[in-house]
Amino acid sequence: MERKVLQPRFKDSEHFKHFWTKGNGKQLIDFSGAEVSFRDFDKFSEYFYHVDEIGDEVVKQVYFTKKYSEASREIEKYIRKGVSEIDAVPQSVLNLFKQTQAIPDWLDFNLIRKGAELCMRCNLDSLISLRDYCLIGGYDYAYLNKPLVVTEALKKGAVKRLSETLDFWVNVTRYDALSIHKKGYEFAIKTRLIHSYARLSIKKHDKKWDTENWGEPINSWDMMATYIGFSLVFMHSLHKLGNTISEEEEKGHFHLWKYVGYLLGIPEQLLPNDKKQATEYFYLWTSVQPSSDKDSVLLAHSLLNESLENPILKYQFQRKNLRYLHICCTWFLLGDEVCKRLQIPDVPFKKAFPLTKKIINKMYDSTVSREARIKKGNKDQMKVLEDYLKITENSNFRH
Repeated sequence: MERKVLQPRFKDSEHFKHFWTKGNGKQLIDFSGAEVSFRDFDKFSEYFYHVDEIGDEVVKQVYFTKKYSEASREIEKYIRKGVSEIDAVPQSVLNLFKQTQAIPDWLDFNLIRKGAELCMRCNLDSLISLRDYCLIGGYDYAYLNKPLVVTEALKKGAVKRLSETLDFWVNVTRYDALSIHKKGYEFAIKTRLIHSYARLSIKKHDKKWDTENWGEPINSWDMMATYIGFSLVFMHSLHKLGNTISEEEEKGHFHLWKYVGYLLGIPEQLLPNDKKQATEYFYLWTSVQPSSDKDSVLLAHSLLNESLENPILKYQFQRKNLRYLHICCTWFLLGDEVCKRLQIPDVPFKKAFPLTKKIINKMYDSTVSREARIKKGNKDQMKVLEDYLKITENSNFRH
């Protein structure tokens, strides 16, 4: 059956128009100087039905032919030692490492370093941005969430999901993490193969998957949107929280995520170089996404209640307080319209914490040296990750 040509089908819907004329979309346009239009829609929309075939072939030849743990060990060995033409490995493995071991001619490791420094320097604001803007904001796009719902991510629990996202993010945003065979490089390749594994499992077991409307599971266009979340949306959040970002840091931040995207198998033409391009690309993608559905609300509430389930904080009053602070940040960062759709609880004095944070950030930026902030940010973020990993190793939080 021939597939219909994809249209920007939600461009006249209320949620799309509000987002781009009054909501965060309007702020992104002002923030980036983007000129949004549907001129390039057809150039991008074909990627709604495009997937990472290189990764999929590795999963078919390695993961589907042996035990998962055995396949994972084999891939880890390739990542850490490298693969060359003379190695006796499956062709798919050779193809994967041929691409990921080839340094693209546009890559500049000094720029990547500046991007990593921004992520570390903004300390806990980086983690607030990831959680209360990028992750929960992503839940407002109903079709983007379908693979999460189908693979029963809700059953896995928000603590585990958050821990995995944090583990990935921290490990790709440290100094030299993305050099070949290093930890960030390893995380990117493993994440790529997890995506392929999930996609092939969905296609094999889910007879109700609606490819025409939802796109291929974990398709290249959705992957682009996810990585715009890590780059553009994340940076917009830091800006909203009162952090000043230098031109070099901004350039470096996009460069870092462009390279992570490249390692993850996202086609290069979908990877934006700057905030203007990212906003223009994101505008087109949002036009094929409906707003929140009941699964979106469940995912959002699961993430909000993570603070109550997570035993990192010992006492219940501490956990309730943390949940309250995350709710305040979510309202501040996402705006009323999206929060109402996701049924985020309304709480008193919700602007007080983020606005205080904004004032403190401006003072902190002007009184503490950049080097000291990078050092402290790295230390604090590593501590949060360590706490999460300790918790999820506990049997209650396993898959």
